[in-house]
Amino acid sequence: MLRRTLLRTSAVFTGSLWLGSPRARVAVGPYGPLQGPDAEGLALPAGFTGRVLARSGRRVAGLTWHSAPGDGACFRDGDGWIYVSNSGLPLLGGVSALRFGAGGDVRDAYRILSGTNLNRAGGASPWHTWLSCEEVTRGRVFECDPDGSRSARPRLAMGRFRHEAAAFDPDRQVVYLTEDEPDGCFYRFRPLDWGDLTEGALEVLTTSGAWRAVPSPAALTMATRHQVEDAAHFDRGGGCHYLGGVCYFATKGDGRLWAYEAETGRLDTVSGVRAAHGELFVAGEGEIALVGKDGEVSPFLRLAGDDRRELIGPAFSPDGRRLYFTALRGGSGDAAGVDGHTFEVEGPFAHAADR
Repeated sequence: MLRRTLLRTSAVFTGSLWLGSPRARVAVGPYGPLQGPDAEGLALPAGFTGRVLARSGRRVAGLTWHSAPGDGACFRDGDGWIYVSNSGLPLLGGVSALRFGAGGDVRDAYRILSGTNLNRAGGASPWHTWLSCEEVTRGRVFECDPDGSRSARPRLAMGRFRHEAAAFDPDRQVVYLTEDEPDGCFYRFRPLDWGDLTEGALEVLTTSGAWRAVPSPAALTMATRHQVEDAAHFDRGGGCHYLGGVCYFATKGDGRLWAYEAETGRLDTVSGVRAAHGELFVAGEGEIALVGKDGEVSPFLRLAGDDRRELIGPAFSPDGRRLYFTALRGGSGDAAGVDGHTFEVEGPFAHAADR
């Protein structure tokens, strides 16, 4: 199934995924061996450079950068671009943004969503907005303008559940949604009008492969995942990405990657991820790995340090030349899961020529 899917540019995932047999792991990838770590502990292939753009609790371009950074995305902005980043704090979450000039200089930093709850994941829409999802019981989805020109709007028709990520399928005009529960579901939202997420139908994938309407997306008396008897359940749905007719999504509980073929309705676990014509980057603990066209897995970057740090929120600039991600401190202590450093890596990415 994956052999027929063309990853023409890069795709990025967050989370520890099972990427086939250990024999698929190689020490050196297509960009060459990792060099020694720089002053920030970042080890990269030759020709790549990295820098820390923002640190939780410190000022950047006049804004105190948020704690508990989560998923992010990049959007074009005139001759520059904007990187948005979720904040996974309870009750004090939301989204912050960095605005870049054409040369990559940080020109501004600002909030585009505030006062929400555990905003850890989301997804970018084809009309250049950011969906920020609350990962709590009866969590909401907020649609945000990256430039902050309009206030963020809750999209309640997309369901009230422990949201994780969202991926847009412009071919069928639906939005796929994952749920971070041990018995979570895989959903799709069909807007009444494509480009407007105010109204529409929330559906859940069933064990037969059919989609069935969720009777009460507001989940006032019963969780959405329990409302359809034959709903298919997954162990903590994570990041998802739509490309080439296939929606890929991770399950964090069992470390698997799934592929849902939208045209046929076929759903498979992927035991050996392949990128037929492009690159697949997977962010995990202390490392971002690169999956090649033959399914081999190699390190693209590694972050040294005594404490375990989860790498999250990977996103490429619109021209494909810069990769953004956040290193979130793991282990124990007051800063665990809260203190984050947001990095930029620049270099000769192979997919940049396709953009």
